[in-house]
Amino acid sequence: MALSALASIENDRARLSRPIRRTKKMSGQRQTHRNGKDYVDTLVPLVDMAELKLWSFYRAIIAEFMAALLFLYVTVTTVIGQKKQTRPCDGVGLLVNAWAFGGMTFILLYSTAGISGGYINPAVTFALLLAKRVSLIRAVCYAIAQFLGAICGVGLVKALMKPYYYSLGGGTNSVALGYSIGAALGAEIIGTFVLVYTVFAATDPKRLARDSHVPVLAPLSIGFAVFMIHLATIPITGTGINPARSFAAAVIYNNHKVWDDYWIFWMGPLAGALAAAMYYQYIIRGGAIKALKSFRNRHPHQRIQAQQQQPQPQPQ
Repeated sequence: MALSALASIENDRARLSRPIRRTKKMSGQRQTHRNGKDYVDTLVPLVDMAELKLWSFYRAIIAEFMAALLFLYVTVTTVIGQKKQTRPCDGVGLLVNAWAFGGMTFILLYSTAGISGGYINPAVTFALLLAKRVSLIRAVCYAIAQFLGAICGVGLVKALMKPYYYSLGGGTNSVALGYSIGAALGAEIIGTFVLVYTVFAATDPKRLARDSHVPVLAPLSIGFAVFMIHLATIPITGTGINPARSFAAAVIYNNHKVWDDYWIFWMGPLAGALAAAMYYQYIIRGGAIKALKSFRNRHPHQRIQAQQQQPQPQPQ
């Protein structure tokens, strides 16, 4: 009994001596951590082989595939259906397409966020990879699933709307008449920037910890951002901002004219995603200032040498 009591005491001491990552909420206060923050930035390693052993990893890939399939099916069907309307009162113009893209984004994010994160878009996946929110293995698998799902979704549209698919453009992206390649590229970069910036702002762990309403509004804000982007850029490019969406429509339609300016719908979204990720991480979250302070703290001897090399004021 004495030995067991001593062992129990030692176990309690060992448990209490461990670093406490977070404390329970007391009297309505937020959770606080050892570093004094009320949130934790979850940065994943670049390569995490342990993911390959988890069923949740493959479940997330399947969820991304299905999300991309449903997204492309509904949105491309809407685009072709809207073009089929010939009389002025048959539809409401660009609002139909914008609502389809924005509404499906909201629905799929709400449905899959707890499973895979609801990325859907390879440009968003690329941006979150740069921000160390997703590992390289998961990002590559997500992108493959998104492209394959998008192709299957557009293929389903072609099978169900074959009489109108080719005659109405197949929902492909292209540079509209009257706009230059530079204007189209700029529209894709800015549109993707707005989307990725909204994703970072809506999923920022700092905001999630301090504003309880943010997790509920995240899918809505991202979906509304997609809606507004489409209103602005449909007249210019048909709105890509998603390499999987543009690639799938081009592959299934497979017309040489579609491939002429196709590089715009790759370079634009990737450039916009890169710019938004760097802006949010280094400017909004202060990553540049933190990196500078960290460098100064790691190399104090360089500051001392610089101060010693400065000319000393001569006594008068």
